[in-house]
Amino acid sequence: MAITTAASRLGTSAFSDAPRVELRPNWSDEDATTVINAVYRQVLGNDYLMKSERLTSAESLLRNGKITVREFVRAVAKSELYKVKFFYGNFQTRVIELNYKHLLGRAPYDESEVTFHLNLYENEGFDADIDSYIDSQEYTDAFGDSVVPHYRDFEFHTGQISLGFSRMFRLYRGYANSDRAQSEGTMSRLARDLATNTPSTVVAPSSSDGSWSHYAASSDTPPRACLGGSYGKSGRVYRIEVSGIRQPGYPSVRRSSNAFLVPYEQLLSKMQQLKGLGARIISINPA
Repeated sequence: MAITTAASRLGTSAFSDAPRVELRPNWSDEDATTVINAVYRQVLGNDYLMKSERLTSAESLLRNGKITVREFVRAVAKSELYKVKFFYGNFQTRVIELNYKHLLGRAPYDESEVTFHLNLYENEGFDADIDSYIDSQEYTDAFGDSVVPHYRDFEFHTGQISLGFSRMFRLYRGYANSDRAQSEGTMSRLARDLATNTPSTVVAPSSSDGSWSHYAASSDTPPRACLGGSYGKSGRVYRIEVSGIRQPGYPSVRRSSNAFLVPYEQLLSKMQQLKGLGARIISINPA
């Protein structure tokens, strides 16, 4: 049962009626291919996979019945491919968010879950942390040995809490979106909400209604009055919202979201300046 009747507007309609992907007894090679592709899509966060990146040995073991779907999931999650895409260069809280999303099909529910995995990684390493998701009772109950993990918090399920739905939407940005193509980059999406135990805002995923949604910059963005009345010759002022802008100094730090008010006559030069700072422009709107 879908958690909301607004699935089409929230971008979850692709999951509402989709059957779970499972490798059943007496499967065909076509069935195995479907499962393999579904595992890559889920565990790699819908990121593009080149032919040279495929785990051909693990795929062969699955096709020959030597390993289960669960073990194929484990192989992908422990691979250097997964580390390059989601472990190296990401904030540790972001890594944990993605592990929950990719392997358990949900977001972390509270700070204690993040703390547990931080401690486990520090004390026992990456592989042990991945095992803790895949060997958990939660994984067994939800997926067992044969079902490909999927996003469970779009439906009511055992163990779900009310915050799970909104938490998941901070991680899910649409069926066609990749976990490495989001405007907030490597920054955590849930750190503040988890630390304060507050619900996360639900914003419709990218292109769910033909537009492009995103999480806005902080509400302390300077008002138009901060331009001091200097609105340019045309009197038109635009608000440019960007992400990933590099801050001066060492070490290099990128802000996840920032906004600028710019007179129309300076719009092009400001965009060029922001591009030089490595920023990604999210939106340009009249102020």
